[in-house]
Amino acid sequence: MNNLEKLEKIFKAMSDKNRIRILKMLQRKSLCVCEITDMLKLATSTVSKHLSILRDAGLITDWKDGKWINYKLNTDSSDSMVMNSLLFVSLQIEDDVIVKEDKKQTNKVDRKFICCS
Repeated sequence: MNNLEKLEKIFKAMSDKNRIRILKMLQRKSLCVCEITDMLKLATSTVSKHLSILRDAGLITDWKDGKWINYKLNTDSSDSMVMNSLLFVSLQIEDDVIVKEDKKQTNKVDRKFICCS
């Protein structure tokens, strides 16, 4: 994939408000699908699709931890386009009402309560 295609993929990944919300949530801490689903109030399949798009663009990574798959920002990337995109998102819309509420929820969300109840 050339740089133009890579940048297009990143921009497409960041062109959805729910995907931007996910990136902002992941600034706070790593989360599993059920935690993100709970906060966004979307179907698990929809959240999984959003996560897949973000992962394919190189913006997030995942790893398995027991029964959970955790997601985090790809801050270890050697790709300057990914790093610059993540930096841009991290500096934006901190004062947005929805982002502020997501920030509070991210601090309180508990996978053991959500996924096991």
